[in-house]
Amino acid sequence: MSASSRLTSTLCRRAATSTTNPPSLTVTSATTRIRTAQVARGIRSISSTTPSRLQRPSVSRTAYAGALRRTTALPTTSARLYSSSAAEEDTFDPASIDRESDEVDVCIIGGGPAGLSAAIRLKQLANEAGNDDFRVLLLEKAGEIGAHILSGAVIQPTAINELIPDWLAEDNENRFAGATPAGKDSMNFLTKKFAIPCPTPPQMHNDGNYIVSLNEFTKWLGERAEEVGVEVYPGFAASEVLYKPDGSVKGVATNDLGIGRNGKPKDSFERGMEFHARVTLFGEGCHGSLTKQVIKKFDLRSDSQPQTYGLGIKEVWEVQPEKFQRGKIVHSMGYPLPMDTYGGAWMYHFGDNLVSIGQVVALDYANPWLSPYGEFQKLKQHPLYKSVLEGGKCISYGARALVEGGFQSIPKVAFPGGALIGDTAGFVNVPKVKGTHNAMKSGMLAAEAAWNALQVPDSNSIFLYDYEDALRNSSIWSELKEVRNMRPSFHSPLGVYGGMLYSGIEAFILKGRVPWTLKHKTQDHAATKDASQCKKIEYPKPDGELTFDILTSVSRTGTNHEEDQPVHLQVKDWEKHTRETWPRWKGLENRFCPAGVYEYVEDESKEEGVRFQINAQNCIHCKTCDIKAPRQDINWQVPQGGEGPKYYMT
Repeated sequence: MSASSRLTSTLCRRAATSTTNPPSLTVTSATTRIRTAQVARGIRSISSTTPSRLQRPSVSRTAYAGALRRTTALPTTSARLYSSSAAEEDTFDPASIDRESDEVDVCIIGGGPAGLSAAIRLKQLANEAGNDDFRVLLLEKAGEIGAHILSGAVIQPTAINELIPDWLAEDNENRFAGATPAGKDSMNFLTKKFAIPCPTPPQMHNDGNYIVSLNEFTKWLGERAEEVGVEVYPGFAASEVLYKPDGSVKGVATNDLGIGRNGKPKDSFERGMEFHARVTLFGEGCHGSLTKQVIKKFDLRSDSQPQTYGLGIKEVWEVQPEKFQRGKIVHSMGYPLPMDTYGGAWMYHFGDNLVSIGQVVALDYANPWLSPYGEFQKLKQHPLYKSVLEGGKCISYGARALVEGGFQSIPKVAFPGGALIGDTAGFVNVPKVKGTHNAMKSGMLAAEAAWNALQVPDSNSIFLYDYEDALRNSSIWSELKEVRNMRPSFHSPLGVYGGMLYSGIEAFILKGRVPWTLKHKTQDHAATKDASQCKKIEYPKPDGELTFDILTSVSRTGTNHEEDQPVHLQVKDWEKHTRETWPRWKGLENRFCPAGVYEYVEDESKEEGVRFQINAQNCIHCKTCDIKAPRQDINWQVPQGGEGPKYYMT
C-alpha cells in the first residue's frame, strides 16, 4: 500500500468514530482549506519537482488532516477551521477540540542529515525484510526540506558512503551533483593585516572529503528518503512531547495554527495533530525545543557536563572567475576576535565560482559589547578574505548555533520510547570542523537499534539499549574522545595562545592518550560579564559592498513569519526582563542576535529609559537567544510550521 493510500485509509478509520461537530464551529470545504494552506504557507511535498518512486501527491498539514474529508462526508469532532462571534472568542479554548492523530512505527522529528539518515536506514531494513507496512514518518518545521539547514560545509563521506554507496556514481541518475572534491587546504593565524601560515592539524586534513551546500545536500537526502518509502512532511512544527501513563514517550503533537498575537484563535484556526509511535527519534539539531524538555524530564545530563555552543555566521558569494580556485579550503584563527574569545573562520571554493565564507564565535565570550555579526563584517575586510570577495556578489546569508561541548558533553541518548540523534545530542568534532558524518552515523545507529527492538511483539515501551551500546563502540565515540581536551584548553589564562599550544601538542603527539579530561569552565550564559567591566566595542559602518547592515543580510535569508501570531521567542515578563537585564548588560540581546530580532528602544516613560522590543518576524531560528541570555529568560519555541528562513546554497 502506498504512503498516500495508508494516509487516507488511516484517517478514514478515524472518521468513523465521530459523527457530530461541536457547537460554534464551522467546517469549510477540504478543497478550500488545502488551497489556502498551501498557497499561504508555500508547503509542498519535496518530490513535487523531482521523480519519486512513490509519486506521493503534494500534502500540506491541512491536506493530511483533510484527506478523509475528500473521501467521506462524515463530520468530525476534530474540525480544523472555525469561525465564531466576538463573544465566543473570549471563552473558546482551542484545547477543547480533540486533535486528530496518526499512529506509525517510528516518528522522526527534524529533517536534517541525522533524521533523514535514520529514516532512510529504517526503510532500507524494512524493505529488505519485505515489510511494506512498516511506517516511518518524518516531521520538519521548515516549509521545504533543507530550508533551515546551514553549515560550512566540508563533509567527510564515510556515513553517506555507507548509507547510499552510489551517491556520486556517474551511472546513478539520482546521484548528488553538488559535491566539489576538496583540494588544497591551509590554516592561518590572523593579525589585523597579515595571515601567518600554521601547520594544519591532522584532524583538519581533507583528502577524500567534499565541499557541499549542506542545504542542497539535505534536499537531495529528502528525495532519497521518499524514494524508499519514508513519509516526509515539511511544514509540520512539532511543539509538544506526548507521554504514556508510564512516563515513556508516546510521540509528539504539532502546534495549533491560526492563533492571533493576543492568544485567541482566528478564523483560520487549525488544531494541531498528534503523531504516536513506538519509537520517537529527536533530530532537531542544536538546542532543539523538544530536546530541552526530554533532557530535563529524563535527566539525560546527569553524567555529562553542560553543553557549550558557538554561533556560526555564513555568507555565500559569487566571485570573479579569476579569483576562484575550485576545491580550495582556508581556515583561520585570531583576528578579529579578542584573545580571550574562542572562534575561527573559513573560506571554501565550491561549485561554479561560489565561495562559502563564515565565522564561528564561541558563545562563552565574556564581553557583552561584542557582536558576532560585527566581528564577521570585520573579518571580511582582512586581506586574506577581501582579496577574494572584492568585485564579487553576496547571494546568501544565514546563521546558526552549533554544539561545541564534544565528548564530555554527550548526554545519555536513549530514554523510554525514544532517543536523541545528531546535533541534538552533540556529535560535532570541533577540531575537525565537521559534524555531518557523525550526525548521519548516529541516525543510522539509532535506526538499526529501533528496527531490532521493534521486531519483538511487545506492547511495552521500548528502550534502545542497543543504540547506547552501538554509539560507544562506534567511530563517533573514539573520534570525539581523542580530541576531547582541545576545546576546553582555550579556557586557560593564556586564552587563544594557550589553547593553540596545547591543542597542537594533543593533535600531533598526545592524540587523546592522556588520563585526564578537561572540563568546560562554565555555561555560556554565565560567562557574560557586566558591561561596566568591559571595554565597549565600536563597529564601523557597513560599506554596502563587502560589509552590510544586519537587515540587508536578513533579507537574504528569505525568512518569513506571520506577524499576527504569538511571539515564539517567549519572555514571560518583558518589563521584568528590562529591569534585570538592561542595567547590567546594556542591550546584549541586540548584539548577540544575528538577525536584528531584539531591540531596546528609547522610551522616557519607562523606568530604565528604554523599552524592550522583539521583532519576531526577523528570526532565522539560530537559537542564540535561548543559549546566551544571561537570565535564561528567553525560551525559543517553534513558530507556525513552514515559517522561518528559506536558505539558498547554505
